[in-house]
This record gives sequence, C-alpha cells and structure tokens, in this order.
Amino acid sequence: MKLPLSEKIKNIPARPGVYLYKNEDGQVIYVGKAVSLKNRVRSYFQAGAKQAPKVKAMLSRAVDLDFIVTDSEMEALILENNLIKEHRPKYNILLKDDKTYPYIKVTVHEDFPRVYLTRRVLKDRARYFGPFTNVGAVNETMRLLKKIFPLRTCKQRELSPRDRPCLNYHIKRCLGPCCGLVERQTYRETVNEVVLFLEGRQEDLIKRLRQRMEEAAENLEFEKAAELRDQVRAVEKIVERQKVVSTEGVDQDVIAMARGFDESCLTVFFIRSGKLIGREHYFLEGTDILERGEIMAAFIQQFYNQTEFIPAELLLSEEIANPELLTAWLSKLRGSRVVIKTPKRGDKQKLVEMAAQNALLSLEQTQLQRQANREAVDGALSELMAALGLEKPPHRMECYDISNIQGTETVSSMVVFEEGRPKKDQYRRFKIRWVQGANDFASMHETLTRRFAQAREEQALLERGEITLKQAKFIRLPDLIIIDGGKGQLSAAREAMLEQGFAHIATFGLAKEEELLFAPGRPDPIRLPRESKGLQILQRLRDEAHRFAVTYHRKLRTRRNLKSLLDEIDGIGAVRRRELYKAYKNLAAIQQASLEELAKVPGMNMKSAEAVWRYFREECP
Repeated sequence: MKLPLSEKIKNIPARPGVYLYKNEDGQVIYVGKAVSLKNRVRSYFQAGAKQAPKVKAMLSRAVDLDFIVTDSEMEALILENNLIKEHRPKYNILLKDDKTYPYIKVTVHEDFPRVYLTRRVLKDRARYFGPFTNVGAVNETMRLLKKIFPLRTCKQRELSPRDRPCLNYHIKRCLGPCCGLVERQTYRETVNEVVLFLEGRQEDLIKRLRQRMEEAAENLEFEKAAELRDQVRAVEKIVERQKVVSTEGVDQDVIAMARGFDESCLTVFFIRSGKLIGREHYFLEGTDILERGEIMAAFIQQFYNQTEFIPAELLLSEEIANPELLTAWLSKLRGSRVVIKTPKRGDKQKLVEMAAQNALLSLEQTQLQRQANREAVDGALSELMAALGLEKPPHRMECYDISNIQGTETVSSMVVFEEGRPKKDQYRRFKIRWVQGANDFASMHETLTRRFAQAREEQALLERGEITLKQAKFIRLPDLIIIDGGKGQLSAAREAMLEQGFAHIATFGLAKEEELLFAPGRPDPIRLPRESKGLQILQRLRDEAHRFAVTYHRKLRTRRNLKSLLDEIDGIGAVRRRELYKAYKNLAAIQQASLEELAKVPGMNMKSAEAVWRYFREECP
C-alpha cells in the first residue's frame, strides 16, 4: 500500500537532495533541489505561508512525493538538471521546445568522423554544438563547413571500401577516406579544425591552417598549399564580418532577459576572443510568477546542461541567488574557473544592455507573429464553418487515409489538427486486419469502426473509474472528419460511424487534384477557392494523413524485406532473426553495423555476426 503524502513528508531527511512531486497518474509534475530536503518540502505546507498561484496549482494536483538524497548541494543541482530534462515537468520552468532545436554533431568517436545536423543529443562520445534556434543560420554554417573543410558526408558509421571515390572527392569537397586516399591522422587534423571553428576559435584555426600551408610549401606540395591558402582566406572573410566587442580578448557569453506573460525571452551573445560570433534567442515558459533572478538561474542550468562549450565568463542582466553554486557547477563542467558577473557600468554593462534590447525585440516580434497566426487560423476555421455548414468552427479535425501496394501490408492513418496545427502525440495508425487484398472502401470502414468502437469502450471504462482521461487514446472526438478520397471512401466511413453511433460528427471527403469536398447526401461537391485559407488547412491535414500512412506502410514493407533477407543467411534462425530485427529496424542499419556491434546482439556470436556482416557486403552490397 502506498504511503500517504502527509506521512512521506514526516519522514524526509534533513539532507541535500532532489524531490519530485507526482500527480494521480504517477507523472512527475515538479522537480526541485534543496540543501535540506526536510525544510524545503515542509515549507510548502506551512500554515499561513504565502504561495504563488502556480505553486498552489501544483500542490492541488500532487498526490505523491519521491526524493533522492545526495552527498552535496552540487550533486543535487546536477541531478535536478537531468531529471527536469528527462521528465519535462509541467510546473518547472522549461526551455521551450528544446527537443526541436538543432545541434551540429561531430562524430569524433568514429575512425573518419562526419559533421551533420541532428535534433537528438545522445551519450555516444560525439561532440555536439548548439542548440541553435535559428535554423537558417545553422544551415548557412553547415554550408560554410562543407565548403571550407572537405569531410565525408556519407552516412555509414563504418566505411565500406570503394573502388572509386564519389563526386564530392572530384570537386574537392571530400578527402576520399572510403578509397584510402587520405591517412587517418591527416583526416583527423581537418576534424580538429572543424571543432576549432565551431568553438569560435577562428584565430587559432587561422594560425593552424597557415602553419600547415607553410609546411606543405616547404615539402613542395604546392596543390595542397593552395587548398590550405583558400581555407585561410575563407575563414578570414568570416572573421572580418565579426564585430569586435571586447578588447580583453576573452571568451564570454552575455545573457539578458525580457519578460512577457507566462514566458520570457533570453538572448545569448556568444563572444569568442573578444569578437561577437553569434546570437541566439531562447524562450522559457511558466515564468509568470517568478523573480527575474530565478528565471535567469533556471535558464543557465538548462542551457549549459546541454551545450558543450562553456566560456570563462558569463555576463548577466539579472542578479541570481546563490551564484557560488552555479559558478562551482559551471567551473566543474568547463574544467577551469568560470566567473559570473552582473555588470552595472562600463563596456560590459553596455554589452548586457545591447543583449537586453535584442531580447525585448525578439519577444515582441514573436508575440506579434503568434497573434497574427492566431487571427489567420481563426479566420480560416470560421471560413470552413460557413462553407461546410458547421455549427461551430472545427477546432479539432481528424483525417484518415489508406496505404497499400497491390493489397499487401494495408495500413491506415489518423492524424489530428487542433486550432489548425498538427497534434502529433494524438496521431494513430492501424494495421488492417479484417480485409483481404486491395479494398480501400472496406479498409476505411474497418478503420473508422475500430476508432469509434475504441472511443465507446474508453468512455465506459472512464465512467467506471478504471482508466483516467490521460490514459484514454481515442476518447476525444473531432468537430470535423476529413476522409482522403471521394464518394466511395466517404460512404464507407459514414456507414461505420452510423453503426458505432457517431453519425452526428460532420464528415467530408477531400478528393485529390481537383480538391473537391464531398458531403454525405449531397449530389454536387463543394468547391472552395484555391486561395481559401480554410482549404489550405484541409490540404495540409490531408497531406499529413497521406504522409503518415505511407511512412508506416514503408516501415512494414522494409521489415518484411529485411526478414526475407535474413532467412537467406546460414546460421541465422528464428531466434537470432528476431533479435536482429529488434536491434536493427531496417536494411541500412544492418549494413552500417560493424562486426563487433553485430556480435553484441543477444543470441549472436562472432561466427554468426561474421556471416551477417559478409552477406551484406558480398551478397547484398
């Protein structure tokens, strides 16, 4: 039996650590740290204590509490950062959409490293630079990297030997490691130069390139010297465009804040060797009732917990509580002393003020754009309500599509738009079970039958208290359903909805090419103007349903093809085939796997791994 929250509070030790509040679903809704867990947690429940509305809301939903004791406040800070990143609790200050920010990844752990964009940070010994909020700027950086540094762009982790180099080698955009045209040490030198560039240490990079250029000239390698000269010139052009903002020549991050309602914008100026090399804007949500210093401290924790480079000095627009703890933590991450300052006068204060002005402008522009987007969506939904004869604007829309090739692996998709935007966590996909062969009408009937039968079942379970609303996957009903297809698909969908008792939901078919809307019982289709914002939302909805269905169908087809290929390999029986299938979801993943990686798959040994490795390189290259 679970101990009541009131009893847990009594038994919390007066030790440093982290505490986690949970709701009735067991979901972590708040993570905090404390020098004394006992004093901090009890302070939430002291009679007469003043509490912010957000804290009151959190406590009203908290039904359970966990805590983790640490040896020091520093360990508690590190653990708090990691738990916030893992759980993204509703009532913590969160860096907005940080999962979607791109990073530049340098695979330094590979024999011949690659440089590419990624949105996932893994613990794989690679180096990550970012996060970058300006996708256009980071794409420009990648373009420059490819132009200046000729590293490979192929996707294989382990290079397979090739007889001839690719086009990139011939246009001097790759050193040709796949053909043995470059030594590993020489290739590594170029990788190290990329890292210098991404760290903002362009002056060091130029010195290094010039040294290599002079060595090449002394060795009469004039073509190589000319290539290095061109690299030096390209980097120098970039340096010329960078503004000198500090005569001290140190590495600094300048962080300033602008506050809005329930969100704040923090602008970071990246200064390396006294030059401003970049600027990014980040948004924190859930900041409406917090002190400015609390917001700044929360940002510093989240930002530097997920970035590689930490400068020697941070210049802040806000005073933070307990700066010694953050200074010690940052110094530990950097490996040398970090200084945090909140300048009140002089050149450093001017830098902070400039960053603050940028933060305010970014916040205002974002809010204006958001308001404009809201107004545009509201107008489009009102237009659809009028054109389709709906009782209210379709705030929630669902679209269904079928995908198959000659009747094999038939699947269907359900995508959801709310307020004109994709709601991807509510997308669903179906593997068609009851229909044999290619029959889109019957497949659509099965899809809608299963969708609404599940909704009825979940409603009954909810009423009996056997599930929570959060656990239900199909209980939310749409204001509008769009079927990808014409009258036949629409008729099949409507029949299923009538059988399940959901015929009251407005349903239309959207035919491709002519973009005509078919309504049940109406002989003539509805034609919306091509420039109609409402039609454009429906087109995006339909296209997204098609993409989601095709992607799922392709995945199933790839699995089937992979299974048939594994059947041909000697020594790979049903058990090993199943384990390989779990570890590697597609053919490309197995082809890229090294012999050692294959041998580590459960059930595999070196002999069977070698059979797979050789098959995909000799029989199926």
